[in-house]
Amino acid sequence: MEPEDPKSESASSGETAASGAAKDEMAKEPQAVPRATRPPSMNERSFAQVSRRELLKLTPILALGAFAIPRFQESLLRTGVGFSDWASARLFRGGHLATTFADSELTPFETFPINDYDVDDPEVNFDAWTLTVGGLVQKPGEYRLPALQALPRVRQNTRHVCVEGWDVIGRFGGARLSDFLNLVGADASARFITVKCADDYYESLDMATALHPQTLLCYEMYDRPLTREHGAPLRLNIPTKVGYKQAKYLTELTVTNVIEKVGYWEDQGYSGFYGL
Repeated sequence: MEPEDPKSESASSGETAASGAAKDEMAKEPQAVPRATRPPSMNERSFAQVSRRELLKLTPILALGAFAIPRFQESLLRTGVGFSDWASARLFRGGHLATTFADSELTPFETFPINDYDVDDPEVNFDAWTLTVGGLVQKPGEYRLPALQALPRVRQNTRHVCVEGWDVIGRFGGARLSDFLNLVGADASARFITVKCADDYYESLDMATALHPQTLLCYEMYDRPLTREHGAPLRLNIPTKVGYKQAKYLTELTVTNVIEKVGYWEDQGYSGFYGL
């Protein structure tokens, strides 16, 4: 039998000691174990899908709930109206004509509603009346009715729609607003037309609507001079717009890129575009 090698025993003892020390050290300092990744179980996925569906169902309720909070109401309404105006303006087709009707379909003049916001007749002095034109035009100044009547006259049977819920078919006559803007050298790249009225009403139009071939500076109804209660001596007739955009008793017209006031009703929360 061969004697044991003392170096081998020593080495073995050293390794054992080192191994023991390492184990003791590992026991003192716990090692981070990588977290196993696994796909969510079917129950977890189903729960997430249900949660998303329920959240989508709740969204309209939450939005309605926000409307119930007074301090949010005005902001939400203005945002909604603003988005509607933005979308409507982009859908507007400048060359698309509103429906026109036969004479047999006209609402009788005697039953055509008289609608205003303040008084039926602001008592305009016809002899002294002028339309004051300013802003981005080459020929600003005061224009009398014969200057408008010298432009090509257009007569059209179109529907007048009131925001209150009624509508009638009327016969309107006058000069195209686009022809008048050309006469005064208006900048057609400007954004807006604004008008002021003898009864303190005011309104604005986007330029695309102002240039529409059916937008009239109206001085006739039913082939007769415009009557006082219907806006004489001059009003707007815009069959592509709701009634409150069609201002009566015009006294001022301005071509501009900036408006501080959109319109009498619009500044109280109504739509600024309101195309039909």
